[in-house]
Amino acid sequence: MPDPDENTPLHEQFVQVAPFDLLDEAEGAALAGAIQRVAIGAGEVIFEEGAPLDSLYIVESGSVEIRTLGDDVVSHRGPGDVMGERGLLREGRAMLTARTIEPTTLLLLEGARFRDLVDRIPEVRRWFRRSVPTEPGEDDGPYAAGLTALQVSDLMARNPVTCPASLTATEVARMMRDREISSVLVTRDDRLSGIVTVHDLTNKVLAEGLDGNRPVKGIMTPRPRTISPDSTGLDALVEMARHRINHLPVADRRGRLIGVVSKTDLIRQHASTASRMVADLVAAESATEMMRVMERLPDLLTHLVAAGAMPHAIGRRITDLADAITRRLLDLAEAELGPPPVPYLWSACGSQGRREQGGVSDQDNCLILDDSASETDDAYFAKLAQFVSDGLNAVGYVYCPGDMMATNPRWRQPRRIWQRYFSDWVAEPDTEAQMLASVMFDLRPIAGETDLFRNLQRKTLEMARKNSIFLTHMIANSLKHTPPLSLFRGFALIRSGVHKDTVDMKMSGLVPITDLGRLYALSGGIEAVNTRERIIAAGQAGVISQSGARDLTDAFDLISEFRLKHQAARIADGLRPDNFLPPGQLSELDRSHLRDAFLVVKTMQSAVGQSRIGMV
Repeated sequence: MPDPDENTPLHEQFVQVAPFDLLDEAEGAALAGAIQRVAIGAGEVIFEEGAPLDSLYIVESGSVEIRTLGDDVVSHRGPGDVMGERGLLREGRAMLTARTIEPTTLLLLEGARFRDLVDRIPEVRRWFRRSVPTEPGEDDGPYAAGLTALQVSDLMARNPVTCPASLTATEVARMMRDREISSVLVTRDDRLSGIVTVHDLTNKVLAEGLDGNRPVKGIMTPRPRTISPDSTGLDALVEMARHRINHLPVADRRGRLIGVVSKTDLIRQHASTASRMVADLVAAESATEMMRVMERLPDLLTHLVAAGAMPHAIGRRITDLADAITRRLLDLAEAELGPPPVPYLWSACGSQGRREQGGVSDQDNCLILDDSASETDDAYFAKLAQFVSDGLNAVGYVYCPGDMMATNPRWRQPRRIWQRYFSDWVAEPDTEAQMLASVMFDLRPIAGETDLFRNLQRKTLEMARKNSIFLTHMIANSLKHTPPLSLFRGFALIRSGVHKDTVDMKMSGLVPITDLGRLYALSGGIEAVNTRERIIAAGQAGVISQSGARDLTDAFDLISEFRLKHQAARIADGLRPDNFLPPGQLSELDRSHLRDAFLVVKTMQSAVGQSRIGMV
């Protein structure tokens, strides 16, 4: 922010800082008398974690370090940075400790006035929206992006192909063929004057035996109907049905042509809803048919993101597809191999087990067999596992790089062996045991005899909760992945290679939270497997504080949202989705929110590192 000027009123200095620079003149002037300037010496505490907050702080000059109660430095604040907003909008208490590094000058806004601005001013509310408390489970959003949830702007083809009215029918037909499109918009001076479709060329030229050198001016539909980009997909479908047309040009309020939407686009959207895809997967007779259904997954992901579905809702709907594929492959395997010799349970772990799949997933699975299974019976289950795993790979869920699959005999065992696995991991938590426990504690039954798992999970949780040495090792394991933060309010980016200058939103963003959620579940004997559900249950059970649970849930939602939006954007650009987000492509507001989310994770990790799981 600009250097302090003693002659400038405090409220005018204050409104030079985002987002308060968005306030109109009257709102800014109304803050006069609610702001004070405070000078603090080096090494002094501004506010302490857990202490009541009565003001919002803006650093005018100097430098401040942000520390946890365990005295770990997690961030720095400099001129123009805001402090205390999350505490003010939560329970009125500081979430962390702020201490000056050098002589520092602060501008303080009364807490009540700050809350009033958040309540009344949409721009301020949007800026701080990630700090506003929500109840767990509130506003889950749509589970599928139907035509009523999406706007035409989400469905249309942008940069539509256009031509002048003088172009010939043959030339337009070649354009359609070469660009694999079914309509061309006819323009004059960048204004829409008509539309030519494949239907027009067939019925008005070929069927009539006319010369292809005829200008499209005599073939096109003049002055075609248009639709606005903020209309819904359902509006477009109704308009097409009413006028018996298959294409609608999209024009903004100024009449500028910005796209075209076709009935094919709308039908594809309907076919891309998760429920329709699940129905088609259940009816599939082979992995090849399932692969064709899953070709719609990119559309489903982009439409769910565009419709504003909550990240955990998207994860569940996409995981529903993996579950449906797995169950159908098991049915097909049994039809080919015959009935199983003993009861079994197919379980998933990893992101499928947690119901947190996105646009990029491999497979992690195992088989739990009835204790009556013999070595001879394993030949059947080896074939069944290979059939299902090969099918998943063909559909797009690639083989696990770590071989954590039922095709590996180690992960295809009778229940008593699984019980021994878990007992040994808890009793002797070496490095391998920590890694295996981190994967296998996320098990979720997919198909088969669920009783083979139910008591196994409960007994394992009881053992883990009572073993302090095991929990200590799992705490260490949960701190191996750290958020990508530098001390000075920046991101710690990947420094070299193909992903240079990006953040790994999976390993550095979501995995640290997943590890914390698993640790909370083990500490509290919580049976939930989904990370979000584990965090919420941990808050309710007192494993962590309610405010800590809300903070971490919000951080998980935000990081997941940025990851999914990045994947959807790559799909829209014709690229394969990945987890590597370049922060430089984000707006200042989004970068600020993402940094704050990573800071929450780092703070919760710090608390775990101080063995204060239940104090955050």
